[in-house]
Amino acid sequence: MLFKRSDFPTDFQFGVATSAYQIEGHAFGGAGATHWDTFAATPGNVVRAEDGAQGCDHYHRYGEDFDLIAAAGLDCYRFSTSWARVMPEGRGTVNQEGLDYYDRLTDAMLERGIKPCATLYHWELPAPLADLGGWRNRDIAGWFGDFAEVIMGRIGDRMHSVAPINEPWCVSWLSHFLGHHAPGLRDIRATAHAMHHVLLAHGTAIERMRGMGLGNLGAIFNMEWADPVDDSPEARKAADTYDAYYNRFFLSGIFHKRYPDLVLEGLEPHMPTGWQDDFDTIAQPVDWCGVNYYTRKLIAPNDGPWPHHHEVDGPLPKTQMGWEIYPEGLYKFLKRTAAEYTGDLPLHITENGMANADVITDGAIHDTARIDYINQHLDAVRKAVADGVPVEGYFLWSLLDNYEWALGYEKRFGMVHVDFDTMKRTPKASFLALKDALGR
Repeated sequence: MLFKRSDFPTDFQFGVATSAYQIEGHAFGGAGATHWDTFAATPGNVVRAEDGAQGCDHYHRYGEDFDLIAAAGLDCYRFSTSWARVMPEGRGTVNQEGLDYYDRLTDAMLERGIKPCATLYHWELPAPLADLGGWRNRDIAGWFGDFAEVIMGRIGDRMHSVAPINEPWCVSWLSHFLGHHAPGLRDIRATAHAMHHVLLAHGTAIERMRGMGLGNLGAIFNMEWADPVDDSPEARKAADTYDAYYNRFFLSGIFHKRYPDLVLEGLEPHMPTGWQDDFDTIAQPVDWCGVNYYTRKLIAPNDGPWPHHHEVDGPLPKTQMGWEIYPEGLYKFLKRTAAEYTGDLPLHITENGMANADVITDGAIHDTARIDYINQHLDAVRKAVADGVPVEGYFLWSLLDNYEWALGYEKRFGMVHVDFDTMKRTPKASFLALKDALGR
């Protein structure tokens, strides 16, 4: 690595991130069915129809995994809780085995000096709630608030930080407009409802947790930089529209109590009744803002229905996902987010990393491309810090190779290789390089 810990402010925190459904093994511990289980069981939705039933068997191997985090010298672990593990029906009956699991998980982190950073929801909606409309149903805000109270009532006293929902764009647009994630819809009305209700649920959970006396509560947004394919006004508007519904919609709702005009141009006729009255809940104050950043997109205009654009293949080097490597976008987002939305609020990069076609050669994994990716993006972070942006943390995605949603188990984001037949963990060169950097 081309950096060392001492290159960053003394209170800067380094961490690693995972999510429940991707690593735990959802077949264990009395967890209920999720809409990901049914989505994956539908032919054509997921590579080889793979699901999260086994994951990385983190449910049984978390001690081994936490030993790796501690050995790397990382400060924090960002994990998510599974709604369906804690409340198999999504509401009502609580699965004590699930609560006991997260209790053990929390204590195991603290025993190793790792700060627990919880995300309440990372996409595994309980199937019975999906049957009731899921994110299209306004009642989900109350259901989610109840879940927040149940899980944080058990482990909230030991959390370093908590955020309600990971990547609201993925929960709503990717899943209800593009249909790439569960529930796999392609419906503009469903999308408009889900985009609004995911923010209403976020605000409701913040409100409930504040009422419990919890602090250090945040909001996490995924961001993709959007550049126009050429210099034409049409291409500029297409890129601005992409930026508006991908990046600005959720930030603006929480921090400005309004939605961008470029989004309402397409979605307003389909928004839920009374949406304008919900911003006091949506905009509940948070203590920090998380940025998940991986790539940029080139956007071209077209004559199709709103949003009147499509993506164009870009010229930059790409990851195993086919995503362009564009660290400048992270710097631009940190600068813009602070300037236009969050002000002095601490910013954290809550996810950043790359999928790489990693292979074991003579017992080692030489993922030099990942090392280069991390170096470039941490250089962008240092540049933002030097410019006065209040960036206070960086979390790598991910600790382990895991279940990559609709792409099954073949895309490897981990700093630790997982053999999905034996579940053997093998630290990659990136893990060893990071351990060395953090020790200096």
